[in-house]
Amino acid sequence: MAVAGVGCGQQQLAPPTRSTPRPGLPTPHPQAVEPVAGAAPATGGSSPTGPASVSVNSGSGGSLARPVSDAQIRSELAASGLSANPNQATLTADGLAIPPVNAPPAVQEIIQAGNQIARLPYRYGGGHITYEDTAYDCSGSISFVFDAAHLLTGTVVSGQLMNWGDAGPGKWITVFANAGHTFMYIAGLRFDTVALAQTGSRWSNRPATEDLAAFAVRHPPGL
Repeated sequence: MAVAGVGCGQQQLAPPTRSTPRPGLPTPHPQAVEPVAGAAPATGGSSPTGPASVSVNSGSGGSLARPVSDAQIRSELAASGLSANPNQATLTADGLAIPPVNAPPAVQEIIQAGNQIARLPYRYGGGHITYEDTAYDCSGSISFVFDAAHLLTGTVVSGQLMNWGDAGPGKWITVFANAGHTFMYIAGLRFDTVALAQTGSRWSNRPATEDLAAFAVRHPPGL
C-alpha cells in the first residue's frame, strides 16, 4: 500500500555506506537534537511560531534550505515548557519527541535518532545508499533510527520489515509494514513519513486510520 506518494516500494538497494564508523548514535544531521529523558526544559521565552523551514524539490536533485542549528532546536525544546512523562513520549509543538523517563536505553536512543531526521524531507530511496543522507523514505527512516539502537546492522525496505523482529505489538515499539509502506508507534508517538507531509515532522500524535489488516505487525524482541 503506497500512501499519498510516500510508499517505500520493494526496490532492492545497495548496502548503505557511512562516512566514518560509529559505535553509537549516527552522525548528527543539520537538525540534530538529543533531548534528555526526564529533564524538564526551562520555561520562559517566546514560543516559536512553528517548525523550522526545510524545503526540498520532489526529485532527487532537490536541495535543503538553510540548516537549523542545534542551538536553535534546543531553544525550541526549552520554549515548549514541556517535561518528560514517565512512560509516554512527549510531542513538542515543533514536532520533536521527548523520551519517557522510564523508557529502556534503546527506546531513548531511537527517539533521539528520530529527532535527528524528524524534519528532513522525504525522498524515495533516501537513507539506503548512505545512512547520513539529506532525505529519507519510510523504510530508510526506520532503518536509521533502529541502527542507532543497534537493532539493525543495515537498511531494510518495507517488505523486509514484514518478517523482522517478533510478531505482534510490542510494549514500547510497534512496527506496521507491508510491501509499499511502513511506519511505527514508539512510546505512544507515531513516526512516519506521512506525518512529515502533513505537519513538517515525522513525529505525530496521529492515530492509525489505515486498514491495519493490510500491514504485518512486528516489534523488536524485548521492546
